[in-house]
Amino acid sequence: MGAEARCKARFKGRATEGRARLEMDVLEFRSPELRLSIPFREMKEIAARDGILAVRFAGGTVSFDLGGAAPKWADKIQHPPSRIQKLGVKAAWRVSLIRVPDASLLTEIQQVVARFAVGRVLADSDAIFFGVDRATQLGRVAALKASLKPDGALWVIRPKGRPEISEQSVMAAGKQAGLVDVKVVSLSSVHTAEKFVIPVAARARLR
Repeated sequence: MGAEARCKARFKGRATEGRARLEMDVLEFRSPELRLSIPFREMKEIAARDGILAVRFAGGTVSFDLGGAAPKWADKIQHPPSRIQKLGVKAAWRVSLIRVPDASLLTEIQQVVARFAVGRVLADSDAIFFGVDRATQLGRVAALKASLKPDGALWVIRPKGRPEISEQSVMAAGKQAGLVDVKVVSLSSVHTAEKFVIPVAARARLR
């Protein structure tokens, strides 16, 4: 989801200011005094009133002073978007699927798009999903860029918390290939994906 806000939280009679964040299936809060990670499935009650988002879970009830954003956060928790929606996948797309490590995601994409290829790259792809598990594989990013439509997207999927394939190395590979990073999506508890596109100023030369 990527929604994030600096706000005041109240939990077990204490108030603290920190940063709240909505991921795909978890609500997180971080401050010097309080660290929470509450999976949506463990939430027993969610309410938004007068700018306060209140969440009841097994550990108690925590409230976040989010102002006008409180109802939107409650709705996102109660009606989370699917992975396909978060990735922006469209039915008319041509999609290339290269080393995608999540079998269920592979199936979800195949069920939606008009044309796809697994293990090979389609010319003029609307999107390329490229799975990596070590930094040496990122050398392929520049070659994959050549198969994108000018307004297409390259999604680099990597495992979370693996030092051999860090976010910094992925971002550096995209920049070196002449791409810009525009979005990060948490795909699951073990995989994340960074979205890269061709800069708008460079697209006219590719048409």
